Amino acid sequence: MANEIVLMQLSDIEKMGAYIAKSGLFGIKTPEQAIALMLIAQAEGKHPATAAQEYNVIQGRPALKADAMMARFQAAGGKAQWGTYTDQKVVGTFSHPQGGTVEITWTFEQAKKIGLTGKDNWKNYPRAMLRARVISEGIRTVYPGVAVGIYTPEEVQDFTPIKENNVSPVKNALGDWPAQHPEEMESLRDLAALLVQMIEIDGNPYGAYEHVLDQNLENDQKLALWDVLAPNSKTRSALKKEEATRREKEIEVPAQ
Repeated sequence: MANEIVLMQLSDIEKMGAYIAKSGLFGIKTPEQAIALMLIAQAEGKHPATAAQEYNVIQGRPALKADAMMARFQAAGGKAQWGTYTDQKVVGTFSHPQGGTVEITWTFEQAKKIGLTGKDNWKNYPRAMLRARVISEGIRTVYPGVAVGIYTPEEVQDFTPIKENNVSPVKNALGDWPAQHPEEMESLRDLAALLVQMIEIDGNPYGAYEHVLDQNLENDQKLALWDVLAPNSKTRSALKKEEATRREKEIEVPAQ
């Protein structure tokens, strides 16, 4: 088929991710953030580079741009019609064959009551912020499949910031081991990227877990790998579930 998306090799995605992170564009600060977003894009059947066009990373969270969310909604058969469109009030009507029709209203006063308007974006671009809220709520209401588990940058900016000084138990246990073993960390990052692809794209958690076992990792290496996988909760959960399943199978039923 002419429009068929060809899956890119992980090595090519890693190179692209490194360039995107190095450019400093799109709010993506590290190759790992870029690679994770690009793998998501590929899993959605899109070219990995579209992740840089459609997503921002804000406060450590992936955020789908409001325009990209709207474009996906319309491509899936959704319709949007705007009513009032001012700095004080934005009204939009959203409809989809599978979800019906809903009118969504967001006002500056409403945003002020819930403590959103103190930030610079609300002071400088109130209409754009209200519009993003209307888009997100409207699309989630009539066709949530477009926006499962993702938020717009405007919404993420209103979240409580992630405190960077919060050190996880894994990081505490690792100490300065990563800094003392840069070559091993590079190999573990490659391994983590492969596990993400095997689980989140190929849907093969069994094979991913087997691959980890084949590495014969030492305890510090296991901790470091788990820390590298921190942004990929789906991969972590799948590995934990696979481990739990195997442990259950090892339990012998006592003889009666």
